[in-house]
Amino acid sequence: MQQELDLSLPENIQDLNNFFYDYFQIENKKQLAFYDLKDWFSPVASGTAAPDAMVICPCSGGSIAAIAHGMSDNLIERAADVMLKEQKKLILVPREMPLSAIHLENMLKLSKLGVTIMPASPGFYYKPKSVNDIVDFVVGRILSSLGLSQELIPSWGL
Repeated sequence: MQQELDLSLPENIQDLNNFFYDYFQIENKKQLAFYDLKDWFSPVASGTAAPDAMVICPCSGGSIAAIAHGMSDNLIERAADVMLKEQKKLILVPREMPLSAIHLENMLKLSKLGVTIMPASPGFYYKPKSVNDIVDFVVGRILSSLGLSQELIPSWGL
């Protein structure tokens, strides 16, 4: 967040939650929660509390490799592992470019397991006018893939 958005985040989890409640003006505290990377007791670390879907955006090549090989060294990887074992929707948005054969093999392995791989490759046919339009396209595609309604991008042909 610091490098990409010039946004300094608090290190304490409760302070982080409060920061984002304020930043996004969230009143319902159940809409957003942060957990420490080593919080093995968070709800997403167990199949008994697995959400219906998970998106890792952006997802590093290292995280893709760990997920592809069942190596859960942190909460993100463990939550993804839970999604796989519970056969829930998992979407990964790779951040690396260019992709090596190792990256591609790991993504192919995950795709064969039902994971949706969605590189942040915006369509330019809708003639974006700003970087925000490009981001909205990617986010809109992710939301649509989750089966959620979105108004960021128009449906094709409509």
